[in-house]
Amino acid sequence: MSAEIVTIDLDGWAHGGEAVGRLDGKAVFVAGGIPGERVGVSVTIDKGSWARADLVEVLVPSPDRIEPPCPAFGRCGGCQWQFVAYERQLEAKREVVASQLRHLGRVGDVDVKPTVPSPNPYAYRNRMSFRVADGRPAMFQGRSRDLVPLDGCLLLEPGLQPVFDRLGDLTGVRRLTLRAGIRTGDRLVVVEGLVPDHAADWGSAVARRSGRKLTPILGALFINEVVDETRFRITGDVFFQVNTDGAEALVAAVRDVLGPVDGTRLLDGYAGVGLFAATVGRDAAAVTAVETSGLAIRDLAVNAPTAKVLRGRFEEFMYERHELAVVDPPRAGLGDAGVTAVAHAAPSRLAYVSCDPAALARDARLLRAVGYELVSVQPVDLFPQTWHVEAVAGFVRAGGR
Repeated sequence: MSAEIVTIDLDGWAHGGEAVGRLDGKAVFVAGGIPGERVGVSVTIDKGSWARADLVEVLVPSPDRIEPPCPAFGRCGGCQWQFVAYERQLEAKREVVASQLRHLGRVGDVDVKPTVPSPNPYAYRNRMSFRVADGRPAMFQGRSRDLVPLDGCLLLEPGLQPVFDRLGDLTGVRRLTLRAGIRTGDRLVVVEGLVPDHAADWGSAVARRSGRKLTPILGALFINEVVDETRFRITGDVFFQVNTDGAEALVAAVRDVLGPVDGTRLLDGYAGVGLFAATVGRDAAAVTAVETSGLAIRDLAVNAPTAKVLRGRFEEFMYERHELAVVDPPRAGLGDAGVTAVAHAAPSRLAYVSCDPAALARDARLLRAVGYELVSVQPVDLFPQTWHVEAVAGFVRAGGR
């Protein structure tokens, strides 16, 4: 017996990329919908106060609904929003950030600025990881552990597309990461599993990862990239922003929050390979950079050689006074321990780089409790065609303006 199809009107975006409507007073989350549309849906999960439904039919489409250009869209889970016009994607990301701050952070009057767009809504990713299925690169299907083999990916930056096209038979490979220095021309493939005999034909450096160990197979273990006129060494598949232009926008947004850094002491939490220590921190009197990854720290020492590096979790240290701070925590956010660490450093201004609006909202409440006021939020679109959004939030310590 087929499930009942019901008609609802969609009126908002949810964190996670779904559109939201109402049915009998409860919120219904619908992947593939756009606010303003009337749709036919089939309810698949009913939790009493909310439900999730599959989109069956678009009865009244949004003018922002477009035809997805990728033939794998709808099966591959790498993108969720190719059916949404790009300007609407930008508006949606701002709306989600503002909504999470209102509902979770209880912050209603903060200035959430228009989302900074990516210059390239496609062909922007300088790094992509793939699983392997049937000897081909593959991505997980949306909301599934099933793999979808791919013949190409529209998100790959143009210099990586020839590498992808030459991958050939990947039997014996479990996973691989393609990485590029967009502004240097460097290319690197990191392989988990057996390295194919034809890897020399890929036109890139090749490394093999086994656990935490990286072994060079062809060429260097790292690429170089340039952001804000600063050259960065990035080893293997160590974290770096996947959108080089977006990384530049983040640096600019952090500068706007912190203001002049000349003569100040800057604390860089979750420093990675030094994106902010090496750029925003250039004119600081001293920079303290905190990072856990050994590989990232080796790159950090090259990229920001004058910074004082502390190896460990940001939350573990009792910091002395720093006039300014930038933190770029993982998706879970700072949490109580991270906020306590910030409070010990007592910066007058804090730039918080967030990859999850819900975590930012929760941390905004915690930071307010220790004397920090949220004064601005700049969303930045590092991930076009997906619901993910980066944001740079500016906090000011009471009496620290």
